[in-house]
Amino acid sequence: MLCVWDSTTTARNPIQIERRSVARGTKLMITPMIAGTVKSESAFSPALNGEFVGQGNDYIHVDPDGKHLRLDAHGVIKTTDDAIIYLNYTGIVDMTPDLQAILSGNSESTVTPFGNSFIHLTFETGDAKYASLETGVWVAAGHFIYEKGNPPIVEYKVSKVT
Repeated sequence: MLCVWDSTTTARNPIQIERRSVARGTKLMITPMIAGTVKSESAFSPALNGEFVGQGNDYIHVDPDGKHLRLDAHGVIKTTDDAIIYLNYTGIVDMTPDLQAILSGNSESTVTPFGNSFIHLTFETGDAKYASLETGVWVAAGHFIYEKGNPPIVEYKVSKVT
């Protein structure tokens, strides 16, 4: 695998459906993604440098035992050369004590280690320069960055499976 770029996303307080989803039997949290950046490593082609635009959402189901989160996120990236790229990722997050404290608002400033959050990404774009994003297999490992009084930031190291 080749690590090709970093992605950071800032989230706002989730909207939570208090009762369990009828179809899944688990709680659903809808977390607005309010800011973020994507920047590729210098050797990656095509060079990718952009930011999230509009408002994306991460639809998060909590497993019945509360030990994992199931992610389904959607967003739009606008590159510095004005290309628009739709992004979707699904994944799983291990609910460690540090992450539970961050998400419940009971944490001091902290950075969680990589290794507890993994995603699979897909892309769509109308820009020929970035068409290869649509045919690659993309995975990422993430961690959380939290400064008390600010929304949590999720950082992913994205890799292309080759």
